[in-house]
Amino acid sequence: MNRKVSKAIFPVAGLGTRFLPATKSVPKEIMTLVDRPLIQYAIDEARAAGIEDFIFVTSRGKSALEDYFDLAPDLEAALERSGKTELLEILRNTNMDSGTIAYLRQHKALGLGHAVSCARKLIGDEPFAVILPDDVIAAEKSCLQQMVEAYQETGGAMVATMEVSSAQTSSYGVLDVATENGRIVSAKGMVEKPAQGTAPSNLAVIGRYILTPQVLSNFDTIGRGAGGEIQLTDAIAAEIDAGRDVFGYRFDGQRYDCGSKAGFLQATVAFALARDELRDEFAAFLNEMHATKQAAQ
Repeated sequence: MNRKVSKAIFPVAGLGTRFLPATKSVPKEIMTLVDRPLIQYAIDEARAAGIEDFIFVTSRGKSALEDYFDLAPDLEAALERSGKTELLEILRNTNMDSGTIAYLRQHKALGLGHAVSCARKLIGDEPFAVILPDDVIAAEKSCLQQMVEAYQETGGAMVATMEVSSAQTSSYGVLDVATENGRIVSAKGMVEKPAQGTAPSNLAVIGRYILTPQVLSNFDTIGRGAGGEIQLTDAIAAEIDAGRDVFGYRFDGQRYDCGSKAGFLQATVAFALARDELRDEFAAFLNEMHATKQAAQ
């Protein structure tokens, strides 16, 4: 049995420039998808997978993110006085117990790999997860939980993967596949954002990882990669070069790229339609909009 994965890193230091001007004052991770911020979806997924220690790699201007997970005694008291017990329970579920959450600063924007490496001292010698809140995944069983269960069988390092079109591979890290066994693939290489037409497969890496502490040591030797940044993909690829196991996991679920405006809107529609109290009214509105557009044509 492989060691339990109980720690997760959340790289949340990005500026969110694609969502300006909203992100001028609000961290992108606090932007709401229906009625929960993106970061809450990531936290809920991690909790479902058994994560107990939450490590946030932040930057200047992210204080609202830290405040979100703090207690709100005045608001809780007001809800209690008003008898709004359901809302009170929802609010309390966003609280994080003292000691379970840590915040680190990434002082320079040197890439995802650098952000993850900032947490090295807190990870120690344990396997750990990395969750990118931009990638919101709707699944009956959380994506990370699926991966943790698979990791208990495989060990090594594991990345979440999904098939993308050939035209999209240049936007992702891409696996070079050695063997396939159901949802699990063994990788013989990884390439970060390959030039158009050079990708070794169409299996793209998305924002869920289970990694060994050795991956953090690889940052000492890999240097800068694509875009002049320190790439997490390169540190994982170094594991393959060293003869250690790296697996891709084809998760069961629908991923939404909430780092883009189109992806955020798509997720909003999908998650709203999945809510019993919103579905009928929202679906009727969408149908009416579609009918109006068709009539105008």
